[in-house]
Amino acid sequence: MGTKKGTKKIIANMIDPEEIRIAILDEKGKLYNFFIERMFEQQRTGEIYKAKVDSVLPGMHSAFLNLGDGRNGFLYLNDVQNVEVKPGMDMIVQVVKNARKGKGARVSPRISLAGHYMVLIPDGHETGVSRRIEDDEERARLRDIAKEIRPEGFGIIIRTVAEGCDKESLCDDIDALLLQWEETLCKAKQCSAPCLIHKDLGLLERVLRDELNDDFDEIVVDTEEDKELVEEFIEQFFVEKNFDITYYGESTPIFDVYNIENQLSELRERKVWLPSGAYLIIDQTEAMTVIDVNTGKFVGSKNLNDTVTKTNMEAAVEIARQLRLRAIGGIIVVDFIDMKTDENNNELIQKLQELFKEDRCKPGVYGVTGLGLVEITRKRARTDTRAALSRSCPFCGGLGQVTKIESVAIQIKRFIRKIVASSRSEALLVETYPAIADFISETFIALWEEEFERKIFIRGCPEFAWGKYKLDFQGSLKQVEQRLKTLAKREG
Repeated sequence: MGTKKGTKKIIANMIDPEEIRIAILDEKGKLYNFFIERMFEQQRTGEIYKAKVDSVLPGMHSAFLNLGDGRNGFLYLNDVQNVEVKPGMDMIVQVVKNARKGKGARVSPRISLAGHYMVLIPDGHETGVSRRIEDDEERARLRDIAKEIRPEGFGIIIRTVAEGCDKESLCDDIDALLLQWEETLCKAKQCSAPCLIHKDLGLLERVLRDELNDDFDEIVVDTEEDKELVEEFIEQFFVEKNFDITYYGESTPIFDVYNIENQLSELRERKVWLPSGAYLIIDQTEAMTVIDVNTGKFVGSKNLNDTVTKTNMEAAVEIARQLRLRAIGGIIVVDFIDMKTDENNNELIQKLQELFKEDRCKPGVYGVTGLGLVEITRKRARTDTRAALSRSCPFCGGLGQVTKIESVAIQIKRFIRKIVASSRSEALLVETYPAIADFISETFIALWEEEFERKIFIRGCPEFAWGKYKLDFQGSLKQVEQRLKTLAKREG
């Protein structure tokens, strides 16, 4: 008989190989975590390469390594021991941080192979147990087994999912990882640098390996092939667990059925509403992420201190969720609403630390600063969701803002003034973005024609970026009108 079932679900959208997506939902159907991988993405974390050193930068104490296909990886020389890194030499390295925001992937010569129950570290000597296993007796048991079965010349770290696992299963995991390492070394000998010599599991298998535990009750996939893959995985590692494994084959997309698409669209928003009516503002920059907490529509019912405390506690829960969902890493600074007592501040910090216990990316909370800010650090485990789902705005160049429509209109007026000053044409045609063209036609065009004593036509062009404009044609009124008719025919 299976163990007691959990409440989370894994929903795997695998039907389009160009972009596969996996969502984890909580007991209320709310998005708990999200993963995405595209067919042509390169240099994924965990991949191992036989690379060739391209250049060494002593001033940066780093090197660039060619990983193949013109792709470079960034290596800190501090990660290299007892070897002088020189241009042209071959090195076996592993991607430890994905490429992001124009930066190449970070690589390291320290290799680690992740199995289901443990991580194997070639040329390592450590024997560790995941800190997320809190039971002291279980930690001691697993540590004793690890010391007994650790292969010579390798380090091993027991993963959280190994809690309660028997020695035989751990040995099987080690054997599989040792075979994987032998195959990797064999490929490295046979192939010339630069080349990929070990590829990590696919996204679905990685999510099952890293996330699946007793908290889950159902796994739903939209291809029969991947349903079989899940069944094989469960049969191998979760024999006594009773997961519902479902194939979804209906015409309505699986993410629409579970209301995931709507929740994903919210991850692109700066403003995040809280159930009480308070809200967060999340701003991601290159150096750090800044989160502002606001009471918004929440006015409380007792007193100001109670209102502020409830808002901050509610915000802490959502901040932990948003950092996980958006895969935000690095430095995070949170401007909570000021609380008057150290007791309340300490309660908030304890709340955050408790919320982060289950976060695989090991967030650290560094208390309230003198300015009333809470500093958090979080490991960058994968590309953040914003970068995975969106790009910088082609209108604003990534600033998040565009020039006000009134200012663009006046820029166009100044542009027309220059044309009028150097030409005696009876009429002219200016093209710009449609919304700007409509605004000028409704607000200014009659005034400008009177001022410049010219017939002015403003034409909207959907292909123009916001704020772009140009002179299309100038001449007699008849010529300009004919030009407009010609353009209209082309569009028709």
